[in-house]
Amino acid sequence: MPVILLVEDEAPIRDMVRFALSRAGMEMLDAGDVRQAQQVLATRRPDLILLDWMLPEESGIELLRRLRRDEERKDIPVIMLTAMAEEEQKVQGLEVGADDYITKPFSPPELVARIRAVLRRAMGADASGIISAGDLTLNTVTHEVFCSENRVELGPTEYRLLRFLLSHPERVYSRGQLLDYVWADAHAPEERTVDVSIRRLRKALAPGGCDGLIRTVRGAGYSLSRSKGGA
Repeated sequence: MPVILLVEDEAPIRDMVRFALSRAGMEMLDAGDVRQAQQVLATRRPDLILLDWMLPEESGIELLRRLRRDEERKDIPVIMLTAMAEEEQKVQGLEVGADDYITKPFSPPELVARIRAVLRRAMGADASGIISAGDLTLNTVTHEVFCSENRVELGPTEYRLLRFLLSHPERVYSRGQLLDYVWADAHAPEERTVDVSIRRLRKALAPGGCDGLIRTVRGAGYSLSRSKGGA
C-alpha cells in the first residue's frame, strides 16, 4: 500500500484527499505545516509527498529545498499543490525539484492519476506498474512477483523489502536505512530483523534462481543487482 504524506494547512482539503486516497488503496499521513511534516518524516518514510506551496510560517518550497539536500530523503517524489497558476511559480517548483505540479482546485481522480504516474516513474516501473531486474518482475498494481515466469509467494514485509530494493537497483543500503525505509511504522525493530527478512526473501526467490540478484555488501549492507553476478 503506497504511503502518501500530505502537507496542507486546510482541513477540508486534507479530508477530501484522505477519502480519495483511501478509495484508491493508499495510506495518507498528514501535516498542517512544515514543522509537523518534519516530525512525520523523522519517523516515517512516505512513498510520495503532496506539498502545498502556501503554508503558515514557512512555505512548502522551502521544505522542498531541504528535502532535495537531505541524502536520505532527496529521492522521495514530491507533487506540489498550489492555487498559484502563474507559469513562473510552476517553473520555480520544478526547478527546485518537484516531480509534478497540480493547481487548485483539482479533482480527486486527477490527483490519484498524477500520484500513480509519479510513483511509477520514481520506482522505474512501466505504464502497467512492472519493475524488473534480470528474470525477476514485480507488479506494483497486483502485488504479484515472478521469477523466470514462476510466481513467487512473499509475505508483506518481504514484498515491501523487495519492492524497495527493486526501485533502487545497484544502491547499497545499510540495515539501519532499510529499517527506516521498509519498517518505518514498526515498533523499535532490531537490525537483525533485516537479516531475517533478507534470508526469507532469498529462500523464496531461490527456486527460480533470482536469489542471486540480492547482494550482501560486507560491512555496508545489502543491494539488488540488475542482473545475477552484477556489480
